Amino acid sequence: MEQYIISIDQSTQGTKALLFDEKASIIKRVDKSHRQLVNDKGWVSHDPEEIYENTLQVVRELVEGSGVPKEKIKGVAISNQRETSLAWDKVTGKPLGDAIVWQCARAADICSALEEKGVSERVREATGINLSPYFPAAKIAWILKNVEGAREKSLKGEICHGTMDSWLLYKLTGGKVYKTDYSNASRTQLFNIFELKWDPEICQLFGIEVNNLAEVCDSDGKFGETDFAGFLPKAIPIHGVLGDSHGALFGQGCLEPGMMKTTYGTGSSIMMNIGDKPVLSTHGVVTSLAWSMGGRVNYVLEGNLNYTGAVITWLKDDLQLIASPKETESLAREACKDDQVYLVPSFSGLGAPYWDSEAKAAISGMTRATKKAEIVRAAIECIAYQIADVIQAMSEDAGAPVKELRVDGGPTSNGYLMQFQSDLTKAKVKVPRAEELSGIGAAYAAGLALGVWEMNIFDNSEYKVYKPEMPIAVREKKIAGWKAAVQTVLHKK
Repeated sequence: MEQYIISIDQSTQGTKALLFDEKASIIKRVDKSHRQLVNDKGWVSHDPEEIYENTLQVVRELVEGSGVPKEKIKGVAISNQRETSLAWDKVTGKPLGDAIVWQCARAADICSALEEKGVSERVREATGINLSPYFPAAKIAWILKNVEGAREKSLKGEICHGTMDSWLLYKLTGGKVYKTDYSNASRTQLFNIFELKWDPEICQLFGIEVNNLAEVCDSDGKFGETDFAGFLPKAIPIHGVLGDSHGALFGQGCLEPGMMKTTYGTGSSIMMNIGDKPVLSTHGVVTSLAWSMGGRVNYVLEGNLNYTGAVITWLKDDLQLIASPKETESLAREACKDDQVYLVPSFSGLGAPYWDSEAKAAISGMTRATKKAEIVRAAIECIAYQIADVIQAMSEDAGAPVKELRVDGGPTSNGYLMQFQSDLTKAKVKVPRAEELSGIGAAYAAGLALGVWEMNIFDNSEYKVYKPEMPIAVREKKIAGWKAAVQTVLHKK
């Protein structure tokens, strides 16, 4: 019987629509990018109305281009860029300004003020997350403080605010649904991951009214219905909602404790499934919820990096050293093997495990012989170094070495980067043949909940495997050089 699932992957760079058939295979994909709004202060924003309109457009093009009968589409899934935050008027549905992108550190002063009050550890112990402008709590607090009329609407209960999933759900259901799932809620720094509810004390610290927050639902639960603004003949259920990294973890089949994946996107999320009991990190990573499905939660250890794939974009668009990301692999292989150039890409601070929002980016170790190839290689290698730092921290928290890393995202097509990642971590790196794991994971959650598929869909994955090859002495020298380079940029010594 023909049954199809639409998965919407709303990411930092754009919005994708994926169409899955009854065998859980992707039969069509449509992408549309949106503007990256960066001002002279370095603040990064997105236009939420543009993202909503793009979502409608990619779904229309997906269905019309596939030739699939509209009545055969059984459900919709959503994966989303997570910490990007916005507020909108509950009455009119209009955004109160642009969304603040997860990379943006404009709320750093709010976090600094809370640090001075001595509440950082209280926040971490409740939410599993280190106090940081990276997360929505500070971003929403910034909106309430700086956007005209936002505080007044908040006090009157006339405001909605949260992450991109809640915005899309609200718009796609014609304002009927104001919800989020456990994975996204756990990343807001407002959700108590032990009590599984919004934390009133933490909300008060940030000046946020609990009653204005979205209803939290199971990740595979029903989030309302949509006909995509009249495009479909009747409304269909939205049944799988996951933050993009959580979607990738689920799509990679990391369903058991100890399994780990890394998403290489604009930034990176490194996640380890730790089962149904939370463990607070003592090594600089955070604890979040993987998801809640069928009423049961799974937890993860996670480290987040601001600049991984975005470093390649910087090489292309800003430095203009490359015309295409595809050039980076050959340039990295051409670089002088003895060159010791390091790039620390702390353009908006450093994330896990350093958590220094004041750190500045730097290139170190250059000589007169350093050329384009060496700088490009340093940019590629900094992605692997940052990820290796996080994996090491997780290994220490878990008390066991990591033996296998499942990866996804555009940069995983770079063979030099994947081999270097395997060498640094001393672990097998498995690159799936399928792309778009975030959208796949959300689709799996929806399809399983709707009875379109069964759990054997996870058996279909095929991988290209990289194994460690680098001599130990070379590896240790390179890591020592990286650690020294990081120390030169840290604001918090």
